[in-house]
Amino acid sequence: MVSSTEYGSHTWDLLLTVDHQHEGVEKEIPLQVTGDLHVGGLMLKLVEKIKIAQDWSDYAFWWEQKKCWLLKTHWTLDKCGVQADAKLIFTTQHKMLRLRLPNMKTVRLKVSFSSMVFKAVSDICKMLNIRRPEELSLLKQSEGTLKKKKKKDKNSKEPATEDILNLCNSPVSSGLPANPGLYSKTMTPIYDPVSGSPASSTVTWFSDGSTAEQSCSILALSQSPCSPEMLAEMYQPRTLADKAKLNAGWLDSSRSLMEQDVQEEDQLLLRFKYYTFFDLNPKYDAVRINQIYEQARWAILLEEIDCTEEEMLIFAALQAQYHVSKLSLSSETQDSTCESEVDEVEAALSNLEVTLEGGNKSNILEDITDIPKLADNLKLVRPKKLALKAIKTYWFVFRDTSISYFKNKESAQGEPIEKLNLKGCEVVPDVNVAAKKFGIKLLIPVADGMNEVYLRCDNEDQYARWMAACVLASKGRTMADSSYQPEVQKILSFLQMKNWTMCSQAASEPENVDMKPECFVSPRYTKKFKSKQLTARILEAHQNVSQMSLVEAKLRFIQAWQSLPEFGLSYYVVRFKGSKKDDVLGVSYNRLIRIDMATGDPITTWRFSNMKQWNVNWEIRQVAIEFDQNVSIAFTCLSADCKIIHEYIGGYIFLSTRSKDHNETLDEELFHKLTGGQE
Repeated sequence: MVSSTEYGSHTWDLLLTVDHQHEGVEKEIPLQVTGDLHVGGLMLKLVEKIKIAQDWSDYAFWWEQKKCWLLKTHWTLDKCGVQADAKLIFTTQHKMLRLRLPNMKTVRLKVSFSSMVFKAVSDICKMLNIRRPEELSLLKQSEGTLKKKKKKDKNSKEPATEDILNLCNSPVSSGLPANPGLYSKTMTPIYDPVSGSPASSTVTWFSDGSTAEQSCSILALSQSPCSPEMLAEMYQPRTLADKAKLNAGWLDSSRSLMEQDVQEEDQLLLRFKYYTFFDLNPKYDAVRINQIYEQARWAILLEEIDCTEEEMLIFAALQAQYHVSKLSLSSETQDSTCESEVDEVEAALSNLEVTLEGGNKSNILEDITDIPKLADNLKLVRPKKLALKAIKTYWFVFRDTSISYFKNKESAQGEPIEKLNLKGCEVVPDVNVAAKKFGIKLLIPVADGMNEVYLRCDNEDQYARWMAACVLASKGRTMADSSYQPEVQKILSFLQMKNWTMCSQAASEPENVDMKPECFVSPRYTKKFKSKQLTARILEAHQNVSQMSLVEAKLRFIQAWQSLPEFGLSYYVVRFKGSKKDDVLGVSYNRLIRIDMATGDPITTWRFSNMKQWNVNWEIRQVAIEFDQNVSIAFTCLSADCKIIHEYIGGYIFLSTRSKDHNETLDEELFHKLTGGQE
């Protein structure tokens, strides 16, 4: 038996802080506890001593010094490591957070500050009716990207809060399970596939009445173009190092918001982190498609991704068409079940979808006994050396994943002059439709870097066939793959948008059109052209897209964005092991690219499909990756935490396991296994 005095000697005082809003009630409560008291028992003792009748079910202990939640209520204080000097705060797990969406609208909602960010984002996406939440994450805006704005707004106040959309009364915001109705697999259309406007049942996702309907439309429909003044105030990256700043603030998906110093009422950015938009469907994805479109639009306007003048005008024309269609929809009654419109959207989607390496195993060979090949006269362009001729025509043969070229067609039976293996290469379009220039730039990995080869085609059809073959070969696929023909059609569709003809009436009378061209292009082009010139050129480009519906204009915009050489690349400043200078590492959905920081030229490409393993040395914060053929690299990240790159690689590999055959339940355990790391 143990006497009462001996038992008392094992008790100790613990000062607890209670986060409540009741006036006249102490917030600091001392309790006498023992080491074998479990966390749930401590909660019970505390609530009994406070004597406030309220719902405490959302409360948990936050350990301030160690920055962790005590969520395992069956653990004892000894097992948790809690001693008398511990600062435990009894606070709510769900708190208010402001999220800036890709369309630059801010929503205010209640989010779990104790769940891992991956789970919190999943809950947020249920609130906003965005499928495939694994493609998004939360981003802290880095200080470097705020400098310009702060400098300009030094003497001005913060923007008025009327732009904030308050969703704090939605089911998930209240800490309750999300209503599964709009997120189920019933495949009942919840959005008009033509206009993209929400169906009546969607309104219940938020709350009752017209306010909820307005909330839906804000998220599902693009807003009016921003002013040139607003664009000028926003951060625009000028160099690769500037672009790296944009990706420095991604939150760790394996830790909670509180663990990453996010406070109640803080503002974070909700963005598409992984550029693999799986299973897009306008019947169910109006909000998702609109937010992808908006993220693409702002990336173009702020020059976060490079594009040519010709491409910029296409993006401007598609934006103009979207707003023209939107105005016509509001003034005319349209039949929302128009089959031809739906068919156009479905056709656009078939071109839009990105097939991940390893993600789709159902590729069917057209003819197993006859692998398709291409054979044509093409021009080979080599960098000039001494007085040698730079451009020469050869007979090219494309078979499997390799290109061979010969002096002429007759010599094609013999040995080629050179055979180029395109597996793992970079394929960059070099096209100017107006100038009839159809070039393909190939950066082929060799032992000491990248070997540059330029091919020049004669016309659009030839270019589309060869470009599609090169793109597939770079991923290790042949023209027998079922995605070859859709890739050809996608390229031809993009070229068709570039191949506009001047409409004399529209071009000669631009003042008759109510358009502010500066709202549709990046500031660089507003400085280069006068307003009337820009209007005329946008209207010229608009001729090829003027018949598109609202949703198709958005989908074509996304498709054009995906066709840009830099699409899907997230940049980081790194120092490779053994190197004396900094480089930029580009992370994409299927590869890593080492880029020269000064010139912007790719040095080496490594494909995820050739990767054997990757790990992090957490002591020196170094990422090490092993590839096939005994290739290994190691680097430290200078512009962000190395955990971000580690998570990017694991995240893309996780996304490549998705299949339409599976239900939409995420394998959260697999995601954390691939991305979590072991610090």
